Amino acid sequence: MRRIFFLILMLSAFPAFAEADPEILGTFGDWTAYTYHDEMGQICYISSQPTKSVGKYTKRDDVFLTITHRPQEKAFDVVNVVAGYTYPKGFKPTFSIDAKKAVALVSHEDTAWAKDAKTDAALVNQMKSGSVGTLKGKSKRGTVTTDTFSFKGFSKAYRAISEACNHQ
Repeated sequence: MRRIFFLILMLSAFPAFAEADPEILGTFGDWTAYTYHDEMGQICYISSQPTKSVGKYTKRDDVFLTITHRPQEKAFDVVNVVAGYTYPKGFKPTFSIDAKKAVALVSHEDTAWAKDAKTDAALVNQMKSGSVGTLKGKSKRGTVTTDTFSFKGFSKAYRAISEACNHQ
């Protein structure tokens, strides 16, 4: 069921996803690996949903953490979060792994990402050996949220997309 929600979300949120149906490379613990082709070439990504979400909200859309490889654009390890609500303008959600120092993310509408490729790579390296990631955010209505992601299966899912997209 989670995969269906993710595919619907990706098809509506990102026009490039609508051009091809993603192929599931496998599910590894709490992570699923996908690949598809668009006009730029092959794209590979892994995705997971929180194992726990805390906040006093009455309605919230699905939440996802993804890592994407786009070899033709030489973009690898791109960390992206879909929050399930719209962030306030200029708000910087934070993401931490195993309670280490939190990294401030850049946000726009309902999405957040690392500020640069160096930060992406550092986060992915921590995820490979980490157990839990914590995303702290706030909706434009002022609702504070904390989402917890498990890294069970992350390394295997990451290897699957790295092999599919020829990323070492």
